[in-house]
Amino acid sequence: MRDESVSVTDATQASTRDFAAWEPGRAETIATALAHLPGACLPILHELQDEFGYIHQDAIPIVAEALNLSRAEVVGVVSFYHDFRQAPPGEHVVRICRGEACQSMGGEALVEHLETSLATKLGDTTSDGAISLSAAYCLGNCALSPAMMVDDRLHGRVTPERATGLLATIA
Repeated sequence: MRDESVSVTDATQASTRDFAAWEPGRAETIATALAHLPGACLPILHELQDEFGYIHQDAIPIVAEALNLSRAEVVGVVSFYHDFRQAPPGEHVVRICRGEACQSMGGEALVEHLETSLATKLGDTTSDGAISLSAAYCLGNCALSPAMMVDDRLHGRVTPERATGLLATIA
């Protein structure tokens, strides 16, 4: 069987790179530097997540102040978009496509298998901090459903057995 994986670059996706420790001053610098952009809330949040690995709760008032928004508006943006994390990611991030094409091709069985084998749920990180398991609502790999990403590597036609093998490569 041919390898159904490709490398992609995704600014919202963690890999094994190290993130900076949370630093309010750095967050303020980022927010201030990007505040002039149209629709600046999303670029600021993406940059914060790229820098720190997640959106720290103390970043909410920083972003709100920089953009003259309420804290509730910023929280609404963070909670609406599934790619924003509100807690540090695990050493590796596994994203499972939950789109219709992947669901129709066995995606639910894949999710159940991974939740059981990792002893965690979608949206959570394993107790040892090794793997964060998250949902993606389209990975753009519909022709090779079901799809999943391991760090920055996209994989297609992932069966529960194949998922186990992919996880073994990062253990």
